[in-house]
Amino acid sequence: MNIRQKIAQFAQYQRTMRELNALDARQLNDLGITRGDIRNIARGKTI
Repeated sequence: MNIRQKIAQFAQYQRTMRELNALDARQLNDLGITRGDIRNIARGKTI
């Protein structure tokens, strides 16, 4: 993986973290996730 891909991957991680953290508990529950799941989801890991 080259540096451009790493930067793009990190930007996607940050965007996902920001968007999921902006949701309230009810919205997260509707998606079937908890606040504790957000980091793993942003990293692309399945829960």
